Amino acid sequence: MSEVVVAVDAVGGDTGISVVGPGCLAALAEHPELRILLCGPQELVEAYAEVDDRVDAIACTEVIEMGEHPAQAVRKKKDSSIVVGCRLVKEGRAHGFFSAGSTGACLAAGTLVTGRIKGVKRPAMATIIPSPVRPVILCDVGANADCKPEYLVQFAQMASIYAEKLLDRPNPSVALLNIGSEEAKGSTFAQEAYALLKKNVPSFVGNGEGSDLLAGRYDVFVSDGFTGNVAVKVIEATAKELFGAMKGVFKRNVATTLAAGVLKGGLYELKDSISPDSYGGAPLLGVAGAVIVGHGSSNETAIKNGILTTARTVSMGVSELIAQTVRP
Repeated sequence: MSEVVVAVDAVGGDTGISVVGPGCLAALAEHPELRILLCGPQELVEAYAEVDDRVDAIACTEVIEMGEHPAQAVRKKKDSSIVVGCRLVKEGRAHGFFSAGSTGACLAAGTLVTGRIKGVKRPAMATIIPSPVRPVILCDVGANADCKPEYLVQFAQMASIYAEKLLDRPNPSVALLNIGSEEAKGSTFAQEAYALLKKNVPSFVGNGEGSDLLAGRYDVFVSDGFTGNVAVKVIEATAKELFGAMKGVFKRNVATTLAAGVLKGGLYELKDSISPDSYGGAPLLGVAGAVIVGHGSSNETAIKNGILTTARTVSMGVSELIAQTVRP
């Protein structure tokens, strides 16, 4: 593939076009074969189309707000930026779609508009957990709060492909996120999932605990969406609060301020190594195309990286490999 076309939600996120627009331009500057279809209100998207000839304006008359019911909004607002972006992928005009808007609406549009890959029971969200040791993938992180044990087999298969292509991990190890390492640990759901993973996923290594995530002990962790979402939000919030507390300590007096100056470079490196902005978004695995969902609080860097992650997911053929691998 030469040119990679990514549809982008211009009004996604807490600050909308003010960070999405610059993020698009930054992504274009780093990826010479990237073209962006910027979806949103006409006056906003046309302004950026005039700045760079690799931005095409896709005017939309509706916006799905964060507080709306996702599935209802997707069905009702067919000319919203999220629905239009997913439809562009469905129609083949775009290879992938990125949005930092309503996660629920992106999940609904990805499933209802873009469509599932044949054989995939439930699409799942996979996120790369940044770690100072090494990044790992956690799947599912919110698409399926209620799961059947057999869903986790497909989650493992899909997330393994993503890990192999995006993290360059051949034959990635897969662990079930659980409350203990022993086979008999956990709920009935976890025990049944363990048995199915052991039988159907050759690279399954057993249970992994919460403490194993940031330690990077396994390449892929699988979970129901409820547990996975709680885990990833705890990690993100802990990192944010920890660095906020450290900042307060370093501002306490002259001596700590001087110490901060000495440690500044290393602290920035550490912060970057655990920042979710490094990848910019979580893919909805199992849909027929690349659909990547970013944080609502995404800044310009996160938007740029989310778009680049979408382009890379497309170039690596992740959806095509999932279609070849996953069976009903």
